[in-house]
Amino acid sequence: MMKEIVAIIRPNKLDEVKEALEEIGCNGITVTEVKGRGRQLGITESYRGSDYRIDMLPKTRLEIIIADEDVDSVVKSIVETAQTGDIGDGKIFISPVEDVVRIRTGERGEKAV
Repeated sequence: MMKEIVAIIRPNKLDEVKEALEEIGCNGITVTEVKGRGRQLGITESYRGSDYRIDMLPKTRLEIIIADEDVDSVVKSIVETAQTGDIGDGKIFISPVEDVVRIRTGERGEKAV
C-alpha cells in the first residue's frame, strides 16, 4: 500500500524541509502556496498606530505519495525541520492511497511513484 502525506508548513521552512526529504531519498513532492488558519484564528498586527487582524495566513502545502514503510521517516523529517515550537507550525495529514498511475508509461502502484 501507499500513503499520501499532506503537510501544511510555514513558507520560510520549505527549503529546509525539501533538503531534509532529499537526504532520506524522498524526491517526489508537490508544493502549493495556500492561505489558512488554525486554532490561533490569525494574527493581529499594528500599522501606523492602528491594529488590524489577518485571519488567513500564508502557508505552504506539501503533497507526497510514498510507500507505507517510508511514512515514519518522512513524517519525522518534516517535523524535525519545520518545527519552531510556536503556534502556526502546521499540521501533517496521512491518508491511504488506493492506486497511482504514471501517465507517461501507464505503470501502476508503487512502480508509478
